Amino acid sequence: MLESPQIIPFQPLNGIPMKIFSLKNILSLVGVMGLMMSYSANAMLNMELNRGVLGAIPVSVSPFEGNEVAPQSIATIVSNDLQNSGRIKLSKQEADYVVVGKVTPAGADRYQVSFSLKDGMSHAQGRTSLVSKKYTVSSQELRTVSHHISDLVYQTITGTRGVFSTKIAYVVVGYDETGHKRYTLEVADQDGYGPHTLLRSPEPIMSPSWAPNGRQIAYVSFEHHAAGIYIQNVITGERTLVSHMQGINGAPAFSPDGRRLALVLSTNGTPNIYVMDIASHHLTEMTHDFYINTEPAWSPNGRSLLFTSNRSGGPQIYQLNLQTRAVSRMTYDGNYNARASYTPDGNHIAMIHSVSGVYSIGILDLDSGTMRVLSGRSNDSASPSMAPNGSMVLYDTAMGSRNVLGMVSVDGRVQLTIPARNGDAQDPAWSPYLS
Repeated sequence: MLESPQIIPFQPLNGIPMKIFSLKNILSLVGVMGLMMSYSANAMLNMELNRGVLGAIPVSVSPFEGNEVAPQSIATIVSNDLQNSGRIKLSKQEADYVVVGKVTPAGADRYQVSFSLKDGMSHAQGRTSLVSKKYTVSSQELRTVSHHISDLVYQTITGTRGVFSTKIAYVVVGYDETGHKRYTLEVADQDGYGPHTLLRSPEPIMSPSWAPNGRQIAYVSFEHHAAGIYIQNVITGERTLVSHMQGINGAPAFSPDGRRLALVLSTNGTPNIYVMDIASHHLTEMTHDFYINTEPAWSPNGRSLLFTSNRSGGPQIYQLNLQTRAVSRMTYDGNYNARASYTPDGNHIAMIHSVSGVYSIGILDLDSGTMRVLSGRSNDSASPSMAPNGSMVLYDTAMGSRNVLGMVSVDGRVQLTIPARNGDAQDPAWSPYLS
């Protein structure tokens, strides 16, 4: 009797490398990757800053007055967020900016949280307040409001919207207490805190993709030993099987308006790109040839798709105009380019980039045609996913005998790792803004 996957509804807070369908693995017919470490459903992820920007902006975050009455330290969470951005350094003395705040009980399990970001260069007794806010939240919402404060501080200082309140989805592969392999689809805060399992299965799960509203995730599941594409509600756990064709059902990607899903099917023998109308499940074949076409990704305006193809002899990135069906090659630098995605402004493309067998995260400037390698800690980097503000790329990478998540800034100067305490974390996807 086949074991069924376990769907685990998310309990939301109020108010807020597995690459079977990559071209690399289709070409080599590589099966499902094994895993060396045991898995714990309660495993935490720990973000570690490996490299920050020289000359990062000094900011002082003072302990919030009265925070001892609350179960979590807001100043600690805000400090970690800002420090891990790589563009801000914490300072106890001279600082360009100062964060101060206060926590006051506001009823049963309720707290009023107030904070101000002040100009640290003005006189201490008369510092100019750049932004001030008050919130009334429950104890469960303290971490959420802390990330929100970090977003406001970061945006005020850098001019770029922060991503501390966003989420990441990823797949963890490990073994249960009986020694059987288990695959789990998890969602966590972008700093790796509070991972929650959406789906647990004895069969592979891969290719999670967020809907633009942040409320659904599409993914591939091999339950009952056959590939199918599902869309699951992150909050309720409700899910729908949207594609279960014979052969490959892979690489789902939501359109910017959330109404369509790009996917890969091999019903005609070779993998080709299709677009599905989600409401009707109507399919339109977008590529129709005997090449391997996979890994579709939408342009920000929804008018074209990037995809990976071997039509030039090796894996390269191509763009498909959805209106004219014209295909144009986008990458020429390197003998392997795959798993591409646009930056939110549409001016750059992030991808897996390889020269001489070393796999890194690369970013292509579409104006100049220049490819920049975003150096990491491994030569086996994969599955890049762009932050919604375009500042960072989330990816998976080998570290010793394990697979971990990493983040690197688009200029390559900020690097972080988020290793799972147990199991291999892989195939990550960064959520859109959630509010």
